[in-house]
Amino acid sequence: MSQVFGYPEFDESGEKILTTYTNEYKEMRMDIRVYRMKAGETRTFLKEEEETAVLLLKGRVVYRGGSVEQEASRIDVFTEGPWCLHGCAGTEISVEAKEDSEILVQSAENKRTFEAKLYQPEDAPWKYSSVGKFGNVAKRRVNTIFDIEIAPYSNMVLGEVLNDRGNWSGYLPHRHPQPETYYFLFDHPEGFGASFVGDQVFKSTDGSFSAIPGGELHPQAVAPGYQMYTCWMIRHLEGNPWNQTDRNEDERYVWLHDAVF
Repeated sequence: MSQVFGYPEFDESGEKILTTYTNEYKEMRMDIRVYRMKAGETRTFLKEEEETAVLLLKGRVVYRGGSVEQEASRIDVFTEGPWCLHGCAGTEISVEAKEDSEILVQSAENKRTFEAKLYQPEDAPWKYSSVGKFGNVAKRRVNTIFDIEIAPYSNMVLGEVLNDRGNWSGYLPHRHPQPETYYFLFDHPEGFGASFVGDQVFKSTDGSFSAIPGGELHPQAVAPGYQMYTCWMIRHLEGNPWNQTDRNEDERYVWLHDAVF
């Protein structure tokens, strides 16, 4: 059985491996890695059978891929919205760091061809959800960089969540048949939370991740005093892509929608 949580570290080259097609998280069916880049460094990604999305987590870079050549900057994931370059298999994507930077790279097998697209902060605005519900302790901000409606040619979904301090996320407990990976960051390095995957509970820490098999319930919580960032990545299933209506809440908890606290 695949593992469902991980605490990877960056290696000497600045690479942190989350999920691959062959490691203990292979059920995610995605290759997901995070890179730290020094100023002046360039990383190039060219995958012949996989689409690739390169998300800027912090720093200042120049994206190049297809017809795109654009400088992008992000103070951090808590302060500014996302920049992400998404290209199909066979598209060479390069990222040149103008200052020390950090990027997340998500890939999945996909034979469809499409033009490389650079998503900017205005393309994925933060929107509050669950405001005033459940005692107002499940309030969070969410953005969707691309999904089946935005990029119907993709086999992936990519978005971000910001938890308010001490709040829950993904509440009510819900499940969907598609596998999903969460990558966690905190506004202070000692920050922490709780990640639920089915009946298992793990301590989420800065730079950790959860690999959620399809069909498992997966709410999250963050400790008071800390803001938690989650990059959420879903792999579509053949003939069963994820969309916003796939959020199947556990029937034991749906009464809470009408409860007054």
